[in-house]
Amino acid sequence: MSPSTPLNPSDLDLALTKLNGWNIQDDKLHRQFKFKSFVEAFGFMSSVALVAESMGHHPEWFNVYNKVTIDLTTHDAGGITELDISLASKINELAA
Repeated sequence: MSPSTPLNPSDLDLALTKLNGWNIQDDKLHRQFKFKSFVEAFGFMSSVALVAESMGHHPEWFNVYNKVTIDLTTHDAGGITELDISLASKINELAA
């Protein structure tokens, strides 16, 4: 399967079993992270930005104080792809 092909429901369900904390919301991979402070949340966002830029794949995200909400989808493909799964996995590593 091409990285730019949307995952079918069974492949998506399988991928979710390996992505701690992520779920599907509004047809996007969705997760909210909570940190001890705004500075820690912002540092996390900066780290994610560097990884996302290197992958050429950018999240939809929202930050308020110590919370960062991230949604992932591949707009060009019209759904969640392996690229989203890969970025979500790397985001989890950064949050650990």
